[in-house]
Order: sequence, then C-alpha cells, then structure tokens
Amino acid sequence: MITLGVEEEYLLVDPDSGLPVPLSDEVRTAAGLEPMVQEREVQPELLLAQVEVATPVCSTLDEVGGHLLRLRHAVGAAAEQHGCRLAATAAAPLTGSAPTEVTHEPRYQDLRARAAQLVEEQFINGMHVHVGMPDREVAVSVLNRIRVWLPTLLAMSANSPFWQGRDTGFASWRTPVFSRWPVCGPPPRFDDLEDYERRTRALVESRVILDTGQLYWQARLSERYPTLELRCLDVQLRADDAVMLAGVVRALAATALRAHKAGEPEPQCPPELLQAAVWHAARHGLGGTLIDSAGRPRPAGDTLCQLTQHIAQDLAESGDEREVGSLIHRLLRQGNGADRQREALADGGFPSVIDLITSEATAP
Repeated sequence: MITLGVEEEYLLVDPDSGLPVPLSDEVRTAAGLEPMVQEREVQPELLLAQVEVATPVCSTLDEVGGHLLRLRHAVGAAAEQHGCRLAATAAAPLTGSAPTEVTHEPRYQDLRARAAQLVEEQFINGMHVHVGMPDREVAVSVLNRIRVWLPTLLAMSANSPFWQGRDTGFASWRTPVFSRWPVCGPPPRFDDLEDYERRTRALVESRVILDTGQLYWQARLSERYPTLELRCLDVQLRADDAVMLAGVVRALAATALRAHKAGEPEPQCPPELLQAAVWHAARHGLGGTLIDSAGRPRPAGDTLCQLTQHIAQDLAESGDEREVGSLIHRLLRQGNGADRQREALADGGFPSVIDLITSEATAP
C-alpha cells in the first residue's frame, strides 16, 4: 500500500465583506492551542491572509479524510475566534485595495524582494498530494508516466473562477496566476535521476530561483520527504473532494509503478502539447473537452472514464474503488468547485459565493 499525505492552503476572509484578512498568525496560534492539532500540522503561507495544513503520513483514504476534517475544523474554529472565516477557494474572489501583507519569514520576504508584484497578487491556494516512493530513481519514472494526466487532474480540481470581483472565464484562475514564476507548469520528461538532478541543480545555480523549493512544477520529487509531490490541484471546497483526488493520485502512482516494474514504455507527450493541454484544462475545467496525450480533444466525461479505467486495478487492490468511484460520479453530476461557485454567483451574487466557500470548507 502506497502511503500518502495531503497539504491544503486556505484563505482567511472577513465574513461580511468577503475580503482577505491578514490574521494567519493569530489563527495559527489559536489552532495550535487545541490539543487535537500538532504545531507542525498548521503552517504559515506566503501571505498573512493564508493558512496551510498538512496531514500526517496516511495509509488509507479514511485516514486522509479524518485528518483533513479535523484540521479544517480546528483552523475554522480558530478563525471564528478572531472574527474571520476559513475559505476553501483556490483564488480570492475579492481582494480590495489594501496593501498585501506578507508573512514575516526571511524566505517570504526574499520572494517579495525578488518579485514584488507576483507576491502582491498571490491570493491563490493549492492542494498538494505526496505519494510514497521506494527511491528517487523510480520516482522519476513515475513522474514521467503521470505527467500526461496533469490536465485531467487539474480540470477535476478546478475551483477558482473569480478574481477581483469578476468572472475570469477560467475554471482555474489559480493556474495562470501561478504560472508566472520562473519554473512552473507541467514538468519536462527526464531520462533518469541523474538527468533530473543535473537539470534542477542548473536551475538553482542560475540564481533565478532561490532553491529547489522554487521548482514550482505541477509534479516534482520532494526534497524533504521520500515522495513524489503532485501540485497541480486547486484546493477543494469539501474535504471529501480532496480525498477523491488523493485516491486518484495514489492509484495513478501505483499504476505507474506497476508499468515501470513491467518495463512498459513511458507515454510520450511533447512539452508544448502538454502545456497547451494544461492551459485548456484551466480555462474550461470539465465544461467541454480535454486534450489527450496525442493532442486530440475529447469530451471531458470520456476522459474521466478513460482515467478510471486506467487506474481501476489499483483502486480495487487498495479498496478505494467504491469511494473514489462514487465521488467521481458526484463530480460529473454536480460539477467541480468552479461550477458550484458560478452557480452560487447566479443565485445570490458574491455574498452567496463567500457563503459557499466558507460553509463548505468545514462541511462533513
């Protein structure tokens, strides 16, 4: 059984105006006082209007879901104590005109000095899934095999349609906002671990990025843990949607491991085509077509069926088939977070959007 862990980033908003509020220090301190939350599980993020949580290493999806709900409730309760609310959205729908306050840590202050405007507009929140790997050499092979599924995973997770009080026309506006950093987007294919380390070392030595932590590819080898880290996902409205995506990512990794051991050839996708497919997924979500690895547009529903067939064996072997399958069916029926945010806007304007992204954040 492949172990996994999940990191989620949230926004702190004023319950009346819906604007981000710089209360991360206060909220994290209050959450840390709760005996149910360990200090390392609640972390600062780049902006003082953001909070990050990280689950422990988990073996089952039930563990992932239990920890995410526990952490969301603890941080949500701490936010309420300080007059704000936890919002599970991947881009702030409203930002106002107040100056952006950056977390008082040397790394974050250095990022601001290097790219002030990018940091000013970094009101975006992602979800990262770590899957355990036997070693880094194998992890490179798995990375090469799952990169072709990044557009599909992004489309499933899209939860950021609004920005500065307007509909962006994108399902995941977080994706183009984040894409402005020097090293980002879908990772290239690597020949082996030596190739991966040589090329990442060259990027650090160029001094364009601070360190390997600024390798903002949508999937990468973790430098802190023995894991492959998938980073293309928008943070989810609900914890059970996050659980579904974690289950899909683990099954993709397990399928890739099996293919690696069997010596099967890696799927090929030119980098320019994969980049275009990611942009298309961020733009349309599940609302139209997705671009497959051969460059063909396919209905989004058909692509999800192809994905579930691809990982069916590993979902069954891990016992995740029923849970992940039912959540994918719900996703196809109700839409992703971007679809639901747009429905809320149509029903009651931005007050309804703010109510949705804050109430669903801690929904059971």
